[in-house]
Amino acid sequence: MRVAVIGGGIGGLAVARGLQAAGADVTVFERSTSNAINGSGLSLFANGVRALEALGYGEALSSISGTSSSDIKAGQRLPNGKWLARTPEAAVSQLRIVHRVDLSEMLAAALRPGTVWNGADVRSVSPNGRGLLVRGTDGLDVAHHPDMVVAADGIRSAVRRAHWPDDRGLRYSGYTAWRGVTSKPVDVLGVAGETWGLGRRFGIAPLRDGRVYWFGVANASPDTVFDNELDTVHQMFGHWHDPIRALLDSTMPEAVFRRDIYDLASPLSTFTRGAIALLGDAAHAMTPDLGQGANQALEDAATLVALLAPIAGDPQPDTRAISAALRHYDILRRPRTQAIAKRARALGGLAQLEHPFGATIRNLAIRLTPTRAIARQMLAIQAWHPNQVF
Repeated sequence: MRVAVIGGGIGGLAVARGLQAAGADVTVFERSTSNAINGSGLSLFANGVRALEALGYGEALSSISGTSSSDIKAGQRLPNGKWLARTPEAAVSQLRIVHRVDLSEMLAAALRPGTVWNGADVRSVSPNGRGLLVRGTDGLDVAHHPDMVVAADGIRSAVRRAHWPDDRGLRYSGYTAWRGVTSKPVDVLGVAGETWGLGRRFGIAPLRDGRVYWFGVANASPDTVFDNELDTVHQMFGHWHDPIRALLDSTMPEAVFRRDIYDLASPLSTFTRGAIALLGDAAHAMTPDLGQGANQALEDAATLVALLAPIAGDPQPDTRAISAALRHYDILRRPRTQAIAKRARALGGLAQLEHPFGATIRNLAIRLTPTRAIARQMLAIQAWHPNQVF
């Protein structure tokens, strides 16, 4: 079975590895000319960890993330450091914080040499998914004829825009986010999680080597320009509780990047058309407020691999079998991911409340929420397991 994967991000690499291990002939077409990606961290919750284990990455994951730390207190705080809510330990017992570069390199290392074609610009995909026109670094267009296409080409997916008539584009969340990683280990004083202010948030997540991944979020008009990104973060958050200032002081300006936060304006009616399957942000781009973007892409990958594994090694797979697998993929993935995207959007709106009265009511509601209710909600999102595919 010949599979073309468009996009060499986390979801694209993961599904490529899984299908390749199952016997498929896989090519990943990645537009960028190198494998360089931004240097932020990301949270792998229990569901993402299970997906990686199902794809054969369990041992490798331990080497880049270590084990979940039980001696770090997590939750939401106020800018003065007072707690709003503690995250129940059971809800984060399997949480791994990894550096995005490390995860990408881990995924790519398991692929056969030559699988990823960097500098490959997919110019068009036929409606049935069995024809691609790809422009290489030499400027020439070459036709490819896979048995199916996995479109993992991100939130601004060209494949989705071309073949999904119900795609209503993107919606701006109302806030922008800075991300950075300290250049050296910093003592987080035994605490991680988020701090919520008025229209602003700051997050702290220690990496296995002692460095710290952090993010700052602020309400802003789209496409706002700041003269100096790190200085802006200092001005917004440097006076908040420790160790925020220490984290910013330990971050190089070139290690800070910012992105306006978007998600899909409306849910898609299907994740598949013909022999094309959307995966990850291309299918269900969500705001990062639940930390589930990468985890859901990994779930997508593990699910698609499990469904296609029986025919992956067939050099001439039955088109009806491919169609059946993709229909099953859509049935399994669309309701779950769209529900999580809806919850992420709602949480982001709540966290970014700017009016003092609204924020006060929000904070009171958080304080009054029983710990067991918080744990139940978080565990429900992480409840996915590979054996649910069949």
